[in-house]
Amino acid sequence: MFASRPAVHPVEAPPLADAAENPLGVRMKDVQGMPGTPGGLALRLVQFAFAVAALGVMTSTSDFPSVTAFCSLVAAAILQGLWSISLAFLDVYALLVRRCLRNRRALCWFTIGDGITATLTFASACASAGITVLISNDLNLCSENHCTSFETAAAMAFIGWFSVSPSFLLNLWSLACR
Repeated sequence: MFASRPAVHPVEAPPLADAAENPLGVRMKDVQGMPGTPGGLALRLVQFAFAVAALGVMTSTSDFPSVTAFCSLVAAAILQGLWSISLAFLDVYALLVRRCLRNRRALCWFTIGDGITATLTFASACASAGITVLISNDLNLCSENHCTSFETAAAMAFIGWFSVSPSFLLNLWSLACR
């Protein structure tokens, strides 16, 4: 019988990685959007931009203080803007000095802060959008009020919330993985 026989060829093991390339204690790669990464900095700047846009559009109207939901949107936009710009400065510092911001205590603070600002921004944007719908559709008072400004401010707040959500989820995920 002319059957072929399997041949076994030894395979050399790859050389061990140098300790300088893979330092001990590194668990995961830098996921863009986490604190201390360029993606995280970009998310913080987008959050800040939309918070400032919502704040600017809402305060440009003269009658926003008459409605509590609009005042809460202004307060939430101020809080989100301050939180986002302070963490953006922290991200810039971490990028300049090549520092990792993913220790347990820092991640806990980032997650709590992002969760609070995300919840407040979303709640105030929903309340403002509801009042705007009431004014425009149900009461038909858009001729007397600034409905487009209110709608624009609520939309900016929703977009700001959409940009806070990835930061919150990535921080929560990173905190849960520890």
